[in-house]
Amino acid sequence: MITSTSNNQVKHIINLNKKAKERKTSKEFVVEGIRMVKEAPKERIVKVYVSENYYKDNEKLILDLINDDKLEIVDNTVFCKMSDTQTPQGIMAVVAMENKSLEDIVSVKNTNKDLSDNKIKAPLLICLENLQDPGNLGTIIRMAEGAGATGVIMSSNTVDVYNPKTIRSTMGSLYRVPFVYVEDFYETISKLKDLGINTYAAHLKGENVYTGPDFTKPTAFLIGNEGNGLTDKASALASSLIKIPMEGEVESLNAAIATTILSYEALRQRL
Repeated sequence: MITSTSNNQVKHIINLNKKAKERKTSKEFVVEGIRMVKEAPKERIVKVYVSENYYKDNEKLILDLINDDKLEIVDNTVFCKMSDTQTPQGIMAVVAMENKSLEDIVSVKNTNKDLSDNKIKAPLLICLENLQDPGNLGTIIRMAEGAGATGVIMSSNTVDVYNPKTIRSTMGSLYRVPFVYVEDFYETISKLKDLGINTYAAHLKGENVYTGPDFTKPTAFLIGNEGNGLTDKASALASSLIKIPMEGEVESLNAAIATTILSYEALRQRL
């Protein structure tokens, strides 16, 4: 049993929770809570840590979940130090990152085939430029699964998807929604257009209301920073600028809410 905060494993987990650099270097991240641990792909689990009390109360559940060689029991006080939450559930896991490329998410064959075949799903992509709020990003990833999005593409300056707050906000969708960071966001938009994917920028100056376009075709939504929206360059590259009508004195919507409205309109059209 681990009984000291000086233990190297404990230090590693604390650093994984606090430092994006540690996560990028080790290519690992931490998930907390029984749901996030149970839903993690078994082959990607590096190790599971449980508090002493949690182990005593849930021994059968834990042993059914993970092999002994990947299990560590931790002193209750030490576990609290390791946790990123105020009220830890008593179980967490270190999980290996999954590497996806843009090509993995945007399949050329998906865009060129006859989409009248119900077995073929037209790409529905969410492209995020410089999103900074971890909760927003996590909510978008969770929503993306619900709306049937085929992938999330993020600019390199978007908040870390493995931030603990982002992970919690995804509620497990992090494991199931393909995502990728791209170095050149503008070049990526151009690539999507070359592949026959219609790119729609959510924009206050949009000439078309979001319910107008045909989202049953290959589609990508471009969503900008919470405070500044999309950059002019990203907006100029879009196939079309679309707007969400608003009344009152509201100037813009939360990025996650705007993305949800657009994505579920696409789902409505595709059902």
